[in-house]
Amino acid sequence: MCGIIGYVGDREVIPLLIQGLKRMEYRGYDSAGVGLFGPDGFLLRKDKGKVADLESALSTVRIETHAGIGHTRWATHGVPNAINAHPHMDDKGFIILAHNGIIENYEALREELTRSGHRFVSDTDTETVAHLIEEVYEGDLLVAVQRALRLVRGTYGLVIMCSQAPDQIVAARLGSPLIIGHGKGENFVASDLAAFVEFTRDVTYMEDGEVALITKDKIVHKTLADQFVPKKVEKISFDIEQIEKGGFPHFMLKEINEQPRTIADAMRGRLLVEEGTVRFGGMSERETEFAGAKRAIFVACGTSWHAALVGEYLFEELAGLPVEVEYASEFRYRSPILDDHTVVFAISQSGETADTLAAIREAKSRGATVFGVCNVVGSSIPRETHAGVFLHAGPEIGVASTKAFTSQIAVLSMLALSLGRRRRISAAEGRRLIEELRAIPRKVASILNGVDEIQTIAQQYRDHRNFLYLGRGVNFPVALEGALKLKEISYIHAEGYPAAEMKHGPIALIDDAMPVVFIAIRDGTYEKILSNIAEVRARRGRVIAVATEGDRDIAGRVDHVIYVPETHPMLSPLLTVVPLQLLAYHIAVLRGCNVDMPRNLAKSVTVE
Repeated sequence: MCGIIGYVGDREVIPLLIQGLKRMEYRGYDSAGVGLFGPDGFLLRKDKGKVADLESALSTVRIETHAGIGHTRWATHGVPNAINAHPHMDDKGFIILAHNGIIENYEALREELTRSGHRFVSDTDTETVAHLIEEVYEGDLLVAVQRALRLVRGTYGLVIMCSQAPDQIVAARLGSPLIIGHGKGENFVASDLAAFVEFTRDVTYMEDGEVALITKDKIVHKTLADQFVPKKVEKISFDIEQIEKGGFPHFMLKEINEQPRTIADAMRGRLLVEEGTVRFGGMSERETEFAGAKRAIFVACGTSWHAALVGEYLFEELAGLPVEVEYASEFRYRSPILDDHTVVFAISQSGETADTLAAIREAKSRGATVFGVCNVVGSSIPRETHAGVFLHAGPEIGVASTKAFTSQIAVLSMLALSLGRRRRISAAEGRRLIEELRAIPRKVASILNGVDEIQTIAQQYRDHRNFLYLGRGVNFPVALEGALKLKEISYIHAEGYPAAEMKHGPIALIDDAMPVVFIAIRDGTYEKILSNIAEVRARRGRVIAVATEGDRDIAGRVDHVIYVPETHPMLSPLLTVVPLQLLAYHIAVLRGCNVDMPRNLAKSVTVE
């Protein structure tokens, strides 16, 4: 959600800022802008729309300057337009800044600043901070930022420039990520590694409550109380090729097709085949709490919440551990019951999800051990949890998550197996599960090689306005995820339900205009699913089934069948979700939708 880029160095700054903003377009935005210091003071160019439009507007600008900031905005306060777009400036043209987050007390600050003579032009909370910094400025930008932010309540990732020191940027973080890139004779700051990864791999991560002074030759980290913060420069591992499309028309399709590799990468080096178990290096320091848990709570949002629901089935079936799955956004607004034997798992692709971070802090304040399951190394969640596991799925650019979801399920499967081997699963059963896990990438590849039927179905149902997705057991969360993918990227209304719940309301909607997608693999619920299919057909509903290879009986009971290879029933979500991802993708493409950047959505939701 929103993107920030800042640069100080010797390169031409406008093309660099534009390129950085383009690298962050996948995060979701509705307006964009840049700010830099020129011969006549600060130059701001910003407007509603795409970065490409901003690039065109700047094509004739010729300014010899080598420092600037840029921003892509996802509207929170004020409609998307040129005035509300970032960067923002105080009324004297003294301070410019860009901001991710929300200033909770901006109205009170704005009233006080208005009484002091400040004139506001936007509807945003962000503009208040620019005026506040100008109000307290006494010759040192870093000091002014520290003083101003002590008066601010809320969350922020801020980059700030001052007309009195146009060769420096001050950055500040509280609850919204900022990463500093270290170069030679140049330095970068951004909310996303993708913005500058082609220029440097050396980074430091800002922590909450920190400010940083950035010039071309130095970076100084301090607290708001002006204490120096020592930093270790870390080297990031992914390449620029990982955030390119690689010949695919969309990032989403590329990431769907990467799943054989990303699932294998999630398992790489962790499977102990002979012992029939799994080892996670990131869990070793809290092994006692994990092994001794009597209860687990999974907190997550969106697609990660669906992965958590799959994890609930896995942990209870394989390890006998009672699990509750909570929306992270609701967790801290009630009184969760936690004790020394309760462990909390926080699941997030980005590692920056604001609601999940808030849930982590609530759980820790109540004395719980918190584990993270996350994709982005260096993000906030791995740093705030006691221990955890990385997905190793690589950058996921498409807003609608695909490969991260299957990597989350793979990791949760291994965690459940690891705990199960301590409690109730024999070594022989552990080895059987590991062999099934090792076969999953090959089986996913076989699904990806047979997309003709999915494309035919997409063509036939592209104009339908409603879909119903039904599953049972461990595949009920997959039905939820399939419905979410369709509504996210095609804007078709879709709902997921446990198949048995169809009779308790949704059956009233079924007619020949309502496609119903069943996950109907051969497992312990198969006969019940066939009964549910018969109920839909009796009401003229159109049925699309995801079924097990070799199941010819189901073909006569449904309108369309998409086959997936057979696997252990508890691992089946790793396979059954893939056709649903492809179905959503192809319907969205046929409808002319922006698959990678669906409207109103953001990749990393860093506001509550």
